[in-house]
Amino acid sequence: MRRVSRIALASAATAALAVSATACGGTSSDAAKNDDGKSKGVAIAYDIGGAGDQSFNDAATAGMDRAAKDLKVGKKAVEPTDGESDADKVQRLTELAKQGYNPVIGVGYAYAPAIKEVAAKNPDVTFGIVDDATIKAKNVADLVFNEEQSSYLAGVAAAKATKTKTVGFIGGVDNPLIRKFEAGFVQGVQDTDKSVKVKRQFLTEKAEDGGFSSPDKGKEAASGQIEGDADVVYHAAGLSGQGVIEAAAAKKVWAIGVDSDQYKQKALDKYKKYILTSATKDVAGAVYNLVKSVKDDKAEGGVVRADLKSGGVGLADSNPEFTKMKDLQAAVKKAEQGITSGKIKVKTAL
Repeated sequence: MRRVSRIALASAATAALAVSATACGGTSSDAAKNDDGKSKGVAIAYDIGGAGDQSFNDAATAGMDRAAKDLKVGKKAVEPTDGESDADKVQRLTELAKQGYNPVIGVGYAYAPAIKEVAAKNPDVTFGIVDDATIKAKNVADLVFNEEQSSYLAGVAAAKATKTKTVGFIGGVDNPLIRKFEAGFVQGVQDTDKSVKVKRQFLTEKAEDGGFSSPDKGKEAASGQIEGDADVVYHAAGLSGQGVIEAAAAKKVWAIGVDSDQYKQKALDKYKKYILTSATKDVAGAVYNLVKSVKDDKAEGGVVRADLKSGGVGLADSNPEFTKMKDLQAAVKKAEQGITSGKIKVKTAL
């Protein structure tokens, strides 16, 4: 299997691109064709939580919007439906491919079975999938990240910022992907200060139960951890993370965001004073670069892995209070150097 070597990894700053809103429950579309007259442009199929999650899906939207603007291609985004099956995803992706969109990108590992099936039937269309590396096909780009590395940095920051010696982690769904966030965070905390306790909770066992799409669940979980003395809470919970951040702001403790730089998200503006930092991953850059590779007729199938060394994951520094914490900054910088040099090996599971 060939690696996708021609799609350059963008810097983590791309994830902070402004997000253009897409109406929930519908689609946004620009059917203008490329100069070649063949592709209508990029289409993305959202994961649970959809547009407006201030996190994972919105980062994909940012990449799509930038590609549409810079590369002069069309765009279309399609929302998920509650309780949908793999067959529903297959139908959605098939329709996008038949409508002339290329690439077609599934945002989230849940699209893996559908993309595998649809890609096999549409060999002339490039497909992308975010957060899954199981599909081995010449026309499928697996866009994956070393989330455990940015989560490790979040753990270092949390251990340095806590005054109660208790911090929290809230995962949206208990699965291997979110366990990577947990493992990196816990290791970062423990490597920095073994006396700091880490409270951990997963909102649901399955994504369809709302783990990534229920701010109320996030708020309840975070409130419980804060009542248990946690004064820094890190979430990897998609839209549910909005509730985590809201709970932290209400109690005037720190929240750590995920995927996008959540300090800059307009929907979270009233809480941003309490968003210490965010563990980012450049979904926007991955989407943009896949679109560009198709536009340039250089797309290939295989794994595109973004890590700390390439700038594909990182820690946001938008909050001025975060940058003022000198001891914290020194510890984070040391950890970054350790990870990129290979001295620090970050776990992907506890």
